[in-house]
Amino acid sequence: MKSDPRYEQVRHPIRSNKAVLVSLVTYNDESFLGRCLEAVRSQTIRVRLKIFDNASQDGTRDIAQSFGVQFHESTENFGYSFGHNYNLLDEDFDTVLLLNADVILQANYLEILLGVLDEVEKAGMAGGKLYRMDRKGRQISRRTFPVLDSTGMFFTPSQRHFDRGSEEEDHGQYDIRQFVFGISGATLLCKKEMLEDLRLGDEYLDEDFFAYREDADLAWRAQMRGWKAIYEPGAEALHCRRVLPRGRRWLPALINYHSLKNRYLMRMKNLDTAVRRRCFPYMWIRDAGILVYVLFFEWNSLPAYREVWRLRDKFKRKREHVQSTRSVSPDALAHWFSFTPRALSAEGSTQKTEKR
Repeated sequence: MKSDPRYEQVRHPIRSNKAVLVSLVTYNDESFLGRCLEAVRSQTIRVRLKIFDNASQDGTRDIAQSFGVQFHESTENFGYSFGHNYNLLDEDFDTVLLLNADVILQANYLEILLGVLDEVEKAGMAGGKLYRMDRKGRQISRRTFPVLDSTGMFFTPSQRHFDRGSEEEDHGQYDIRQFVFGISGATLLCKKEMLEDLRLGDEYLDEDFFAYREDADLAWRAQMRGWKAIYEPGAEALHCRRVLPRGRRWLPALINYHSLKNRYLMRMKNLDTAVRRRCFPYMWIRDAGILVYVLFFEWNSLPAYREVWRLRDKFKRKREHVQSTRSVSPDALAHWFSFTPRALSAEGSTQKTEKR
């Protein structure tokens, strides 16, 4: 990570004196966790850490306890969404960072993003420039240029979502603040106000997803409610990405199962007529290709279709809630679905002030 002189002498205004809640959900993360927690402890603003552990079988517990963080150890794996919801429910916070253990934050990462959330009207989530790192915590470069991991999330008309800039060399092409569709769940700063607005029962993140695509679902629901997602390049972090689109054949069967299941659950809840038109015929072509692939090469994922069918009535009720509470028209949302990553400039965006 490189330092940006624009932020070395700048201290953004922070609206609340409360410490930022940092929520981690761990599962056999001993190889990453120490570096991650050290970076969190080194932040230039006050933080409060909570860890929900999904029945790790390695040294994750010992590492967490050596840092003296609030640690809940589950007896079984309840999933990523459940773990974060457990950490957040009934907590007193204004902002929370949903963080993966395989991330190393720059020391002023949270300070910079807090300033962005404070400055921009209706900003609900924010994220910085993520660079790719290896399993030993070393930044990956190509031809002396650092390799990007994520500069925000975008959706294509085939109903796939990707990390913008993933695996590109960083030549400064993403060095302006922008509105994006969503932020990678690897390091996602959220306002509690937004999370409460999107909350359904005791769930901020959808626990039926278990893991994977829950950040995309959250972003989609936030867009429908008029919340903005901001990418800020001055905040930097390293991320060891272990799941890539091109590596599906070598991923564990459980990952592929949930990824397939959640593709349809997310659509059942959020898809509207305008987005459906925008995605025709690409979404259906992709669906057909996935089905053929699963039938011939990935039988372990076939139960995902049965699970989607089992949850159909439950997600019909979730859809009714989501669509009845939306404040953004379907046509206004549909423009985000593009094969070319969509982003809007956020330079100069500020909070509106009341006229006196």
